Amino acid sequence: MKRLHHILPIVLASLMQALPLCAQQPVAREVTNVKMIGIGPSNILDTYLSPEHYNGFELRFIDQAERHKITTSSTPSSMGLCYSPESSNWTTTLTHQAQISYSKPRSEDANYLYGLYSFILARQRHWHLMGNRLELKAGAQGEIGGGFLYNTRNGNNPAQARAYLNIAPNASARYLFNIRKMRAAVQYEVALPLLGVLFSPNYGQSYYELFSKGNYDHNIVFTTPFNAPTLRQMLSFDFTVKDHIFRIGYLGDFQQAKVNSLKYHAYSHLIILGYVHRFQIQKIRP
Repeated sequence: MKRLHHILPIVLASLMQALPLCAQQPVAREVTNVKMIGIGPSNILDTYLSPEHYNGFELRFIDQAERHKITTSSTPSSMGLCYSPESSNWTTTLTHQAQISYSKPRSEDANYLYGLYSFILARQRHWHLMGNRLELKAGAQGEIGGGFLYNTRNGNNPAQARAYLNIAPNASARYLFNIRKMRAAVQYEVALPLLGVLFSPNYGQSYYELFSKGNYDHNIVFTTPFNAPTLRQMLSFDFTVKDHIFRIGYLGDFQQAKVNSLKYHAYSHLIILGYVHRFQIQKIRP
C-alpha cells in the first residue's frame, strides 16, 4: 500500500501531462486555388434593347477556391483518449467571376458593352475510385450575379440591368494520370440551374416608370428550366511543369431567359488558361 501511495501520484501526473497532447489534434484544411482567364466569342440577344443578335469577344476572370477539411474521427483510439484524423467527404467551393464583352450586330452600326459579376457557393460530396485516380463529385450550388448591358446607339432606354439568383445541382469528374514523368489530370464540370429569381422590365416599360414613378410591373420573375434554360460546363486539362500546375480548357456558358414577353441570351465559348495552387492551413482543435 505504501508503494502504491508513492506510485499513484506519479502515474496521475504522467496522464495529466499526456492528456493535452491527445486533446489538441492538428486539423488541416486543404485548399486548391485556381486563377483563370478566359477569352473567346460571345453572342448576345436582348429584345428590350434590340431585336438583333450581337456578336463579339468576351474576356472573363475566374478565381476559384476549393476547400477540403481533414476532420477528427469520432472513433476513439485504443487508449480511449485520442481521436485519429480522417479526411472529410465534403468540399466547399467559392467562385468569383467577372466578365466583360464588346459586340456588334450584322450592320455594325451599334455596339453592346456588357459587364457582369457573379459569386458561386457550392457544396459537394466526393467519391474516390480506381485507386484514387478517379474522383467523382456531386452537390448543389447557389449563384448570385449582377451587371449591365449598354447599347451605344439607343437614345431611349440605352441600358439594361442584369440581376439574378439561382440554385443549381452540379457534378464533376476528375481523372489523374501520368504522361511519361509528368503528372496530369482531365476534369469535366457541369451545372444546370433549376430554381431562381430574375430582374426584368416588362415589355414596353421604361426604367423611368420603374424607378422614378415606382410602377412595379412583374419585374421580379421566378425562373425554371422552362422559362430560363441555362447551362454552364467546363472541360479542363491540368499539367505540371517543374512542380507548378497549369490549366488549359474550354468553358461553355449559355445563359438565356424568356420572361415578360422579352427574350434574352448570352452565349460564351471561351478558351481557359489558369494556374493551380494547392496548400494547407493547419489548425489546432481541442
